[in-house]
Amino acid sequence: MDTMLEARLQTQQDEGRRHNGQETSLWSSGFGMKLEAVTPFLGKYRPFVGRCCQTCTPKSWESLFHRSITDLGFCDVILVKEENTRFRGWLVRRLCYFLWSMEQHIPPCRDAPQKIMESPGIQNIISERAPGGAGEGQVPGPVKKEVQRILDHIQAPPCPLLLRLFSWVLLRLLNCLFMNVQLHKGHVKMAHKAAQAGSPLVLLSTHKSLLDGILLPFVLLTQGLGLLRVAWNPHTCSPALRALLRKLGGLFLPPEANLSLDSSEGVLARAVVQAAIEQLLVSGQPLLIFLEEPPGVRGPRLSALGQAWLGVVVQAVQAAIVPDAVVLPVAVTYDLAPDVLPDVHHASTPLGLWTGALAILRSLRSCWGHSHRACVRVHLAQPFSLQEYTNNARSCWGSRQTLEQLLQPIVLGQWTVVPDTEKEQEWTPVTGPLLALKEEDQLLVRRLSRHVLHASVASSAVMSTAIMATLLLFRHQKGVFLSRLLGEFSWLTEETLLRGFDVGFSGQLRCLVQHALSLLRAHVVLLRVRQGDLVVVPRPGPGLAHLARRSAELLPAFLSEAVGACAVRGLLAARAAPEGRGELQGAELLSQSELYRQVLLLLHLLPQDLLLLQPCQSSYCYGQEVLDRLIQCGLLVAEETPGSRLACDTGRRLSAKLLWKPTGDFTDSDSDDFEEAEGRYFRLSQQSRCPDFFLFLCRLLSPLLRAFAQAATFLCQGQLPDTEAGYTEQLFQFLEVSAQEEGFFECVDPKLAASAVWTFRDLGVLQEMPSPAGPVLHLSPTFASRDSQEKLERFIRQFICS
Repeated sequence: MDTMLEARLQTQQDEGRRHNGQETSLWSSGFGMKLEAVTPFLGKYRPFVGRCCQTCTPKSWESLFHRSITDLGFCDVILVKEENTRFRGWLVRRLCYFLWSMEQHIPPCRDAPQKIMESPGIQNIISERAPGGAGEGQVPGPVKKEVQRILDHIQAPPCPLLLRLFSWVLLRLLNCLFMNVQLHKGHVKMAHKAAQAGSPLVLLSTHKSLLDGILLPFVLLTQGLGLLRVAWNPHTCSPALRALLRKLGGLFLPPEANLSLDSSEGVLARAVVQAAIEQLLVSGQPLLIFLEEPPGVRGPRLSALGQAWLGVVVQAVQAAIVPDAVVLPVAVTYDLAPDVLPDVHHASTPLGLWTGALAILRSLRSCWGHSHRACVRVHLAQPFSLQEYTNNARSCWGSRQTLEQLLQPIVLGQWTVVPDTEKEQEWTPVTGPLLALKEEDQLLVRRLSRHVLHASVASSAVMSTAIMATLLLFRHQKGVFLSRLLGEFSWLTEETLLRGFDVGFSGQLRCLVQHALSLLRAHVVLLRVRQGDLVVVPRPGPGLAHLARRSAELLPAFLSEAVGACAVRGLLAARAAPEGRGELQGAELLSQSELYRQVLLLLHLLPQDLLLLQPCQSSYCYGQEVLDRLIQCGLLVAEETPGSRLACDTGRRLSAKLLWKPTGDFTDSDSDDFEEAEGRYFRLSQQSRCPDFFLFLCRLLSPLLRAFAQAATFLCQGQLPDTEAGYTEQLFQFLEVSAQEEGFFECVDPKLAASAVWTFRDLGVLQEMPSPAGPVLHLSPTFASRDSQEKLERFIRQFICS
């Protein structure tokens, strides 16, 4: 991969010299020094990311893993040459894209409508509607027409010729838009091994771009994994585009499936959807479901439509229609996604053929005008058995409380002890076929979605633009010399790898930094100064908001440390004088019990959509992980208090507390360790690098926390009652005005405004009341007083680093 990426970077630099000599001159003035290469691993081998959960799927963790995966390299799926075809010659070299596309194997799909019509679910509905009107195996004419109409809305027989022609066009388009599309060969080996077991593949993916639904089927088809059927969102596509996508293997949920449970049309539509998915799974065709909402949608992160499709798959496995299904978490990361360009697509309007063509032309134009194109990484995590997860996951469920029960008394100063229970927070509505499932199965689907999304995000590669945006936003918002930026880019890359996350780049450091800054050129300014060096300055205003969105891709790698740093900041701020800088007073002793409490408070405040904690992991276990991370990275140092046993003295502790217990008796060990934590103390490290690193970690969560604090300030100014969408728009406009006055543009994001409104609703600050026009939000009587609002704002601002 290193050789391939460096070769393409060098080719792009040569093209840039021909197209834009002035820009090349500017770059060469700042990159005149010889610098080391950046490698995407810290040892001899690249670490594998994306292992399945050992708690919920221990058998899959062991059996569905490719042992020699670290020895295998990457392939560029859009790099097609003469050697990839069966032919040779000068004409083949010019037509290799077309010949390669025509040779792709498209598996046939026959008699699917007839098998769906004969499914038990459809036959039961027919027998109920026509008890004696039809003979055995016969379908009444009106019912058959209605079933066929619903089925035509869901899917259509794929057209092999159209698929091959589309693959040829897409291959040329991807080569124009991207430098490469990388895929790890070991991940493909694991997917092939799982598919050879006989169970159908169900791919559950993140959704960073509208291009994902076209790119992923193309990638799997090129790797011999079959024709991928994609569950599309019908609201994002026009009727003409839906018709084309159906011919390419797309699936669409009929609108009747969202009707109430007692609706006859809804019952029939859900039965047809269930029968269609069952037939697809029985035939062994892979299915792709997006767990996230499409980009640009102002809604919860987890997709209601994705959960509805996943509920149908879970129901088919539980009904033994197929013995098992293999779940494969998928992630696609871009240096710069094509549809994030301004004014290309609005989520409120369906994407049509002409709109899509215009977006492609704009993307191509932006690529032709500049020498650098984006890179793409497709990551397939370790697959696992859905049947195994279903059997094991139910044992991890425990009691939960709402955010209002957990946090509101502490915010108002009524309680000081954090309840020993988990937070229940579900923002994604239950719609469609998921409504027909039992409540226990609905909970299973929701937690499976969160579990897989956690695996997909954890396995996503961090791209160079995310690292560059993070450095510019949180460390050098006022500008930085390019020579210093080169060193910090290498430092942050190494810190990311140390935390077990993968990066989607490698090569010469100067080429990587030039590549990242070129893709972010609309949001940064380059100034030439003395001695030929350059100064990189982020553009104020909307440019900072864009950098904040790009830097969010790096947050999962540092999330544990960021939560811990903000919790430490809250403790120090409470002890410092009002005019002091509490976050930098490292001489203060911090007890482990206080740190646990502060971490738990912040975990309850932060949305589940941001944390993406595994359902099988408790908040207390995650709190211990947070403290361990702070110690490992050197921010916290253990402090021995007079009269306490040394932290390294484990001999007496083992003999006194563990050796006398019978085998398997671990009921009191956790509580005993928590009691021991009362006597453990830490202080901030006094090393020279620690204050800067501490502030950097605190600032990673500042966009979200500042949006929450501004939402608390806005309580006394907002116009209530109002609808949820209306109040969210009010808050977003307030964030824009406040950013102009205070300069914090990174929190000006409609998604952050929506997250603040939903969090305050769960906290009991806002109450939802019914009205003739629909549900509206009211200010809770508990927070109607200015004193309560100020307590809420102080509670949030204690975690924000100035």
